[in-house]
Amino acid sequence: MSGLEINIVTIFPEMFLSPFNESIIKRAIEKGSVRINILDLRDFTHDRHRVTDDYPYGGGAGMIMKPEPLSEAIEKINEKAPSRVILMTPQGERLSQSKAGELSQEKRITILCGRYEGVDERIREHFVDDEISIGDYILTGGEIPAMVLIDAIVRLIPGVLGDEASAREDSFSSNLLEYPHYTRPANFRGIKVPEVLLSGDHEKIRRWRRRESLKRTLDRRPDLLEEIELSDEDREILGEIRRTKT
Repeated sequence: MSGLEINIVTIFPEMFLSPFNESIIKRAIEKGSVRINILDLRDFTHDRHRVTDDYPYGGGAGMIMKPEPLSEAIEKINEKAPSRVILMTPQGERLSQSKAGELSQEKRITILCGRYEGVDERIREHFVDDEISIGDYILTGGEIPAMVLIDAIVRLIPGVLGDEASAREDSFSSNLLEYPHYTRPANFRGIKVPEVLLSGDHEKIRRWRRRESLKRTLDRRPDLLEEIELSDEDREILGEIRRTKT
């Protein structure tokens, strides 16, 4: 298989069945662009109760995911070939479009879904390549963040989207928020589509879209403007936008 292989290690494998049987991810699997393997962490335990967590040394609230099942799961996956091991954790690097693009170029990825108070530190230090967070908030586990990460990655694999321009023009692909979109009817309850989009003048449309993208980014995420190299045209447009605000 030439597509990306994603391995998910979780104590709740059933959570992934519905999301991966719908929409773009389902089509990507059917096309062979991606293969998703869901592994039950309990299958790597050796006790009667299939325990995957224990009390923390030193005391404290909550439970910690044990190192033995996680390490055995990773080693089993890597018997076939090395994989890039990712731990979903609120302490990780915040997921970005560029990170998703980077991971979409990999051949094999293993995603660990954390639970409880986290995983034994020895797993983080010796088995994990990346720690990723989807935001500054706490969820009950890493399963939903893993779904978010996989969705962000899979849609960037070449050939997955019907229109490759869709991925290139998404918000954050160029570190700018995307411009507004309109479709038929041209007049909806008295609210009209901007005339420029009906003009057929491709250069005017391009400039309008760039202006709206810059304006939306300035209004909502001005921090992003510090991370990109602005063209002379961009600086001119931003100057016009700022002047209209004063």
